[in-house]
Amino acid sequence: MNKLKLLACISLLLPMAATAEFKLDDRYQDKDGDLIADIPADASQQANPSTLIFAYTPVEDPAVYREVWSEFLDHLAETTGKKVQFFPVQSNAAQIEAMRAGRLHIAGFNTGSNPLAVACAGLRPFTMMAAEDGSFGYEMEIITYPDSGIEDVEDIRGKELAFTSQTSNSGFKAPSAILKADYNMVAGEDFEPVFSGKHDNSILGVANQDYPAAAIANSVLNRMLSRDVVSDDQIVSLYKSQTFPTTGYGIAHNLKPELQEAIQEAFFSFEWEGTALEEEFSKSGEAQFVPITFQEHWEVIRKIDDANGVAYNCQ
Repeated sequence: MNKLKLLACISLLLPMAATAEFKLDDRYQDKDGDLIADIPADASQQANPSTLIFAYTPVEDPAVYREVWSEFLDHLAETTGKKVQFFPVQSNAAQIEAMRAGRLHIAGFNTGSNPLAVACAGLRPFTMMAAEDGSFGYEMEIITYPDSGIEDVEDIRGKELAFTSQTSNSGFKAPSAILKADYNMVAGEDFEPVFSGKHDNSILGVANQDYPAAAIANSVLNRMLSRDVVSDDQIVSLYKSQTFPTTGYGIAHNLKPELQEAIQEAFFSFEWEGTALEEEFSKSGEAQFVPITFQEHWEVIRKIDDANGVAYNCQ
C-alpha cells in the first residue's frame, strides 16, 4: 500500500478565503450526515480482527503510557473477547496512517489531528475524558521562563516560538490563528517558528531555556508538574485560550457493528478508581469517559482549521 501523505496546508501569509465544507475522503461514505464515516453496509467489508490494536496519542513518552493504559486494556479484552495490544506511536501522521491502512483499530487522537483522522483514516470518535462533574477540556497556553525578557505575547516578536506539530490544535493551529487575529503576528515574518514534535518537548525546552517561548496544551503541563518533571518556578504563562475539547477516542469505521458496540461499552463501563489511568489523568482533573460527537464537540476546531486555511489532502 502506498504511504499516506498527510498535508495540512496552512495559508497564514495570505488573506483568508472561504473554505470548503468539511468532507471525508472519497473512500468513505457519510449518508447520515454526521460528518464521520459510515460502517460499511456490506458485511464482507467489515473487519473482525482477532487482536485489537490500541494507540494513545503520541503526546508524551509512549513507554509511560503502556503501563497507564494496561488495566483499561485488560478490561477492553474482557469486554470484547479479543486480544488487545498497545501500539506506541511516535507521531500523529504515523497514527493516522496506521488506522487508514487497517493496522490500528482503536485510538485516542489529539484535538488537532482528530479532523484529519476522521477525514483521512475513517476514525469514528465517540468519547473523551472528563471530570467527575462532566466538565472537560483544556486550554492552549503560551509560556516562557522567568527572566526571559518576554513579559507579554508582543515581546515574542523577533524571537523563536516553539510549536509541536502542524496537526496539533494547541501546539500550532490555535496559536497561529490567535496570534494573527489578535496580535497581527505571523510565523516567518514576525517571529521564527520551530517545531519540537511533542508538547512535553516544548515544555521541557522552555523549562530548560532552550526555547524562549512555546505554545502548549496545559493539560500536558499540569501532568508534568504533578510528576515533578518540571516545576512551577520554571514556567511563566503569557496567554491562556478558551477551553478546547481534549483527546478524542474512536474506532476504525470498518469494524463490525457489534464489535464497535462492545468497544464503546468497554470505555463507558471501565471503573477508574484505584487504577493507573486514574492516577495519571486525575492530575489534569479527569475521572471518566463521556460520550461525544465529532459534529458537535469538534465544531470549534473545524472553525480554527477554516481560519487557518487548512485543507486535508488524503493521498
